[in-house]
Amino acid sequence: MATRRNSTDDPLAPLTLAVGQEDLLLDRAVQQVVAAARASDAETDVRDLTSDQLQPGTLAELTSPSLFAERKVVIVRNAQDLPADTVKDVKKYLDDPVEEITLVLLHAGDAKGKGLLEAARKAGAREVACPKTTKPAERLSFVRGEFRALGRSATPEACQSLVDSIGSDLRELASAASQLVADVEGTIDEAVVARYYTGRAEASSFTVADRAVEGRAAEALEALRWSLSTGVAAVLITSALAQGVRAIGKLSSARGGRPADLARELGMPPWKIDRVRQQMRGWTPDGVAVALRAVADADAGVKGGGDDPAYALEKAVVAVARAARTGR
Repeated sequence: MATRRNSTDDPLAPLTLAVGQEDLLLDRAVQQVVAAARASDAETDVRDLTSDQLQPGTLAELTSPSLFAERKVVIVRNAQDLPADTVKDVKKYLDDPVEEITLVLLHAGDAKGKGLLEAARKAGAREVACPKTTKPAERLSFVRGEFRALGRSATPEACQSLVDSIGSDLRELASAASQLVADVEGTIDEAVVARYYTGRAEASSFTVADRAVEGRAAEALEALRWSLSTGVAAVLITSALAQGVRAIGKLSSARGGRPADLARELGMPPWKIDRVRQQMRGWTPDGVAVALRAVADADAGVKGGGDDPAYALEKAVVAVARAARTGR
């Protein structure tokens, strides 16, 4: 969770601005402020409001001086959706914040409500970035950070295996990392993750992709059907297929060298270079092109361009597996 240092890193700063659309990170930003406030004053009054609950005049009422000078945390969620009259109230408050009160604004960070976002920044808000994690590399970085925050060591392979097994939900990834730390002593490796999450790994979109790019069509189809039956989103499977084929294309066109050198050149971790090298056997440049077209067609199909997403995925898996065997 990255903090913008345009003001202070003190969670009890008069204003904290949590910007982004990742629910887990937004909740953590709130929890950090509340925990700090209650550590300072166990009787802290916490008011957690949605944008429709903060009506004109409500903020003034919540932040009016108390006879007992109690500490208070006022949380406003979806601040980008606040009506114009309420935004005026918030901006007025920002000009003269009340001592012993911490205001936390949760804002999606897009164009809607931009005026309030800029006003909060101008007021010197402590800003916490909560961006939506859309890339596998971001989820991998998140898992590594979770283990570091928990004071435990995990191998790169273990972190990748956990992401492959759990998927894109940060709450589930955080929970899985916490569970492993609680249950396992010593360094957490890939074998440990497989032991705990083998059922999830079988349903992983990356398992489907790995079997397909290895030319193992039957196993890929079996993994695909299991994935879909257990609720893995179709778009995650097409994404994994695309990543698998692109990785092969990148590595096949790269200059030879040590995994560490290729990792820097291609933006892949060294262990993944070794894995992709093993998967490259049988691939040709034409095969990569055919596979990418098949995956693109499937992606369009699962995003509304076709009537049967499962069939679109099956066609893509078979096409990728066949392309993997064109050079054999």
